[in-house]
Amino acid sequence: MARAELDKQPADVRRMFDTVARRYDLTNDILSFGQDRRWRKEVLEAVDPAYGDMVLDLAAGTGTSSQPFRDAGATVVPCDFSIGMLQVGKSQFPHLPFTAGDGTKLPFRDATFDAVTISFGLRNIVDPKAGLAELRRVTKPGGRLVVCEFSHPTWSPWRTVYLEYLMKALPAVATAVSSAPDAYVYLAESIRAWPDQRGLADLISAAGWNAPEWRNLSGGIVAMHRATA
Repeated sequence: MARAELDKQPADVRRMFDTVARRYDLTNDILSFGQDRRWRKEVLEAVDPAYGDMVLDLAAGTGTSSQPFRDAGATVVPCDFSIGMLQVGKSQFPHLPFTAGDGTKLPFRDATFDAVTISFGLRNIVDPKAGLAELRRVTKPGGRLVVCEFSHPTWSPWRTVYLEYLMKALPAVATAVSSAPDAYVYLAESIRAWPDQRGLADLISAAGWNAPEWRNLSGGIVAMHRATA
């Protein structure tokens, strides 16, 4: 498999995720030292779904991030552009309505959802601003956006250690546990190229969302941004 480059050609990125789908959740758990579970819990609390809310989980992958919304009483729609991810997800969570969709051209009507969320997927959309605007389109007036994404550690010495891990240790670990280690080199590079917390907040605002704010998780390795429609 040819590694997707940072211009994020959609077909390349889609094939990459199809290839890693089978062991994706296990690999993420190992590479994050289990922190991904905590991050999913933080997203659930930030969305704070009421019983019966319609929630879109974009870039849902195998649905691991979607099931907690259903457990909380919401109607959740996991959406992803990787058919391989959706197939693995459907085998694990057959009761969830997995939907194939491009983040810049979502297959939903205007003002459908009470809340929309995307975790660790916005940076893989070919045009993140267009993706955020599309999420705004399908959200009801006053609805909620939660974006959980890798960001920039706030403590300089920790940032140095983190970048060393990303570019050296992460690919080595991925070689041992992933079905497609080259994909994780692309993912490491995409994290390094991603805007910092303020930069993403500005992007969210430019896409039409109101009052974006963020909270750092794990010392800024991850930032959770929130805004309203």
